[in-house]
Amino acid sequence: MVQKIYTLLLLLGIALSSFAGNNPKIEVPLRFDHYYDYEDVVKALEVLHEAYPELTKLESIGESEEGLKIYALTINNKKTGNEHDKPGVWLDGNIHGNEIQAGEVCLYYANMLLTKYGENKKITEAVDRNVHYIIPVINVDGRSHFFKDGHTPSSSRSLRVPKDDDGDGLFDEDAPDDLDGDGSICQMRIKDENGQYKADPEDPRIMVRVKPGEKGEYTLLGSEGIDNDGDGRFNEDAEGYLDPNRNWGYHWMPPYVQRGAGNFPLSGLGIKAVDEFAAKHPNIIINFSFHNTGGMWLRVPADKSTQIPAADIAAYDVVGKEALKITPGYVYMPSHELYPTYGDSDGQMFFVHGSYSFVGELFMRSQETYKEKSDKPGTAKSTENDRSERSREQLKFNDNVVQGELYKEWKSYNHPVYGEIEIGGWVKMSSRLPHPFMLPDLVHRNASVVLLAANETPEVEIDVFDTIELGNKLQRVRVRLKNKNGLSTMTAQAVKDKLYTIDHLKVTGAKVIAGGKINNYRLNQVSYKEHKPEIQFFALQGHATAEYEFIVEGKGTLKLEYVSQKAGTTSKTIQL
Repeated sequence: MVQKIYTLLLLLGIALSSFAGNNPKIEVPLRFDHYYDYEDVVKALEVLHEAYPELTKLESIGESEEGLKIYALTINNKKTGNEHDKPGVWLDGNIHGNEIQAGEVCLYYANMLLTKYGENKKITEAVDRNVHYIIPVINVDGRSHFFKDGHTPSSSRSLRVPKDDDGDGLFDEDAPDDLDGDGSICQMRIKDENGQYKADPEDPRIMVRVKPGEKGEYTLLGSEGIDNDGDGRFNEDAEGYLDPNRNWGYHWMPPYVQRGAGNFPLSGLGIKAVDEFAAKHPNIIINFSFHNTGGMWLRVPADKSTQIPAADIAAYDVVGKEALKITPGYVYMPSHELYPTYGDSDGQMFFVHGSYSFVGELFMRSQETYKEKSDKPGTAKSTENDRSERSREQLKFNDNVVQGELYKEWKSYNHPVYGEIEIGGWVKMSSRLPHPFMLPDLVHRNASVVLLAANETPEVEIDVFDTIELGNKLQRVRVRLKNKNGLSTMTAQAVKDKLYTIDHLKVTGAKVIAGGKINNYRLNQVSYKEHKPEIQFFALQGHATAEYEFIVEGKGTLKLEYVSQKAGTTSKTIQL
């Protein structure tokens, strides 16, 4: 009897312990029907590493201003080669703290590669041929605070570098306040017959401007908050602001040109750590930095003062134009067509580290629909009436599709300064974030674009297609090199800027008397190199071939080796 009671108490304790847990146990494969907070992201990475130790390396690459660790997961099959000898694929997310779905795409990609390795041919090839560097969360402080604190959908973006926004000698002392303690910073309104707004007749939750001569109903007071520093203003000095995507080294501009740039480039601790990690992995050939909203694939340049070579645009198009088919509704364009920016990560990766860089802007709020499907083409809408109509539809989406989880109904609140007000509006997990039921589709489609890019990273083949005896112990050797895939072995910009040693074909094992590029082998037209003919410098564009000829003296084993920092080393040996 005592044993039975003990067993029942033990089972009850286990049940109560499980019930008390905030999140479901993290297991492989990971789940993508909810969002992971910072601690869960770290645990998810640890679980993946523990499940696949032979394919992964997990390391902390630096710490944030508040001492949180920034983790990078490297996925590489060591049996198929050293990581630095393979084309590197990089993806990062959550550089802005509130852009949490960006981190989810990175986690999904890692989960997809590892759990489907050996089962899916394309994924297996990508793991065997490439190395993948994955940093799900760059702005670890921002993500941590976004989950733990009250926020709007757009706050907690900054690095946690204190800044005196209002010039009163104090730092970050008057941020918005979660007055009602519900975890979100919503909007405040107060009844005012002289106000500039009234309730929308069709949906009183929506505020519309009154027309001239029309009686008002409300004044909008802005985000929830109080005057924390007693200067007569509300919410004017929140955290930061140092924008982590305006603080990189390439084309950095000071704050009077670019808001949020910081006092000097790479002043953010995490930004500097991530840049140093990239520098230690010069084999990275393509990278994706995932952001929040808009449905866009953006490429360099980010401002109109810079142009990139046509060959690089063609390489970008190999991925960008196909990405549109994987993520319908997205657009693909240079970043500056959205608006010019300076000191951003894609410029740093392309112009400094020589990697084709994409920015993926993820969620499209236009997907929050509550209407019948229409084949009529959409039109650009900008009038207040059209915006109100869109707001009505989004509220119907909230009411009928996600059962009211994205919007807080207006409720009375006794404000210490304003008195009786109302608080309501879109909660922090709305507007810029897909509802969790939409998350699996988003992360899968965007991760599939990264996999597409991995499959287009350069792969060089060497073929000795002609050898002939010339007499006097001389032989002519002709070799053809082919890049099977769509991305070049080296960006044209990197060649132009002499960013690093240009890819080259090297011949060893015999004395090379002459060597050069074959312009037309049928007509024996060759451009011979004057000095050191045994080394020929060139990069192979995507889906391109190059033919070279060498006149060599001697017998034995001749080795032809194509050396590329981004595409690895490919070699071929023949017997003379």
